[in-house]
Order: sequence, then structure tokens, then C-alpha cells
Amino acid sequence: MSHRSRIEWTETTWNPTTGCDRISAGCDNCYALTLAKRLKAMGAEKYQKDGDPRTSGPGFGVTIHENTLTAPLRWRTPRLVFVNSMSDLFHAKVPFNFVRRVFEVMEETPQHTYQILTKRASRLARIAHLLPWPENVWMGVSVEDSSTLWRIDSLRKVPAARRFISAEPLIGPLHDIDLSDIDWLIAGGESGTQARPLDPGWVRDLRDQCLRQEVAFFFKQWGGRTPKAGGRSLDGRTWDEIPAPRSHEITIERSKVHAG
Repeated sequence: MSHRSRIEWTETTWNPTTGCDRISAGCDNCYALTLAKRLKAMGAEKYQKDGDPRTSGPGFGVTIHENTLTAPLRWRTPRLVFVNSMSDLFHAKVPFNFVRRVFEVMEETPQHTYQILTKRASRLARIAHLLPWPENVWMGVSVEDSSTLWRIDSLRKVPAARRFISAEPLIGPLHDIDLSDIDWLIAGGESGTQARPLDPGWVRDLRDQCLRQEVAFFFKQWGGRTPKAGGRSLDGRTWDEIPAPRSHEITIERSKVHAG
């Protein structure tokens, strides 16, 4: 089973696992944790296991879904797929053998492009050499503030066709990032009633770093209680850059950066 996604930088979500635990400041107001609680109350089968109340919550205990694992094998039309929008594939509670099976399904479906995002960069780097890395698998890490920049160095050790950074929720400045061997950076503000403010200067700085280092830049949202209402415009335009698959020549539009 898949779901058409409202996330601007993907098309479909696929959750062979659900559930997670907070591990850094970017997790404080986790949208997935809040959604899992709601889905549990609605009786959704995949969200009946509770997590540790200190780090997780109702319906958000890490759970393996065997019946979801093979879903992409039945999708005929090529899709851009965000893997585990409601979990972290590299969570310690996800057995290595299951992680490998997820990768094998991705390897068997080259018509799709898969985007995986993790905060568990240490485990990712530790087991990456034991996994297949077909060209249709993009690997990313979340970097919400300067204290998590180390995750980028772990990502660089991974032999993925595309490596990307998700600076969302961006809760602090990220100055002077080394973007070597990074193909894409997504930035965005936090959403929800407890959303922390996003400084426009932080976003402009990331955009300019991407322009200088020739990395595709995608600005998702300004965030806030109703993030869609704030729009996605930065200095008079939207930034929707996305890398092409490795098998194609990369064409990234470079528009003049307007003074903000």
C-alpha cells in the first residue's frame, strides 16, 4: 500500500516500518508522533503499538510491516518514493535483515526512485557496506542545527547514487557547510502549534551555499501553525531544484538571486 504524498519533494510514501523515538532537538515537535496518536485513536492497524512515553508515544512504537514490504513490486507506473515517512529505517529496533530486505525490494524495482531519510547516521555508516546500493536509491540525513552537522560526514561514507540533506525543521543557522559529495539540500520551517520560528537569514544562507557549491536547493515551507498559509516563496521565487537520476545529465536552473 502507498499513499500519494502532500510532501512537496516527493510523490508517494511507503512505510514498511512505523514508529520511532526522539533523539535530537529536531524531534521535539515531531509531526509523525502526533499523527500516530491520532491514527491509533482511529483504529488504524499499523499504529496500535505504543512507544516509550519518554521518547515516543501512543501508536508510535517501532513496528515491522511484512505485508507492506512488497508493495512497490505491484506499482507499474514509476514513482518518486519517500521511504518511511512515519519511521526511521535505521532505528536500532529495526533488524538488519529487515533493512536489507527493504533494500532488496528497491533493487528489484528500478523503475522507481527511492528517497530515504535518517537521523541515525552512525548506524547508517556502520552497516552501509552490507547493503546493495542501486542507482535508484537516494540517501539523506536530517540536519536541524549546527549540533547535527556531523551526520553529513557519516552520509559521505555511504555509496548512494544521490546523497541529500534535509534541514527541516531548521531550528538554527548552518554556516559554512562542506557540501562536497552532496547532491541536494532541502530546507524548511517547523510546522504545528509549537513551531519554533524560522529566521529567513538561515534559509538565504543555505541557498547561497548551495549556489556556490553547485548543489540543488529545495525550499519547502516557512512553517508555523498553518505552514501552507505562509507559502514557499523566498526572495520573490520558489526553489524547487531536484537532482536528476544518475543515468541522466543533471540540469539545474540557476536563477538570479534577488536581494532580500
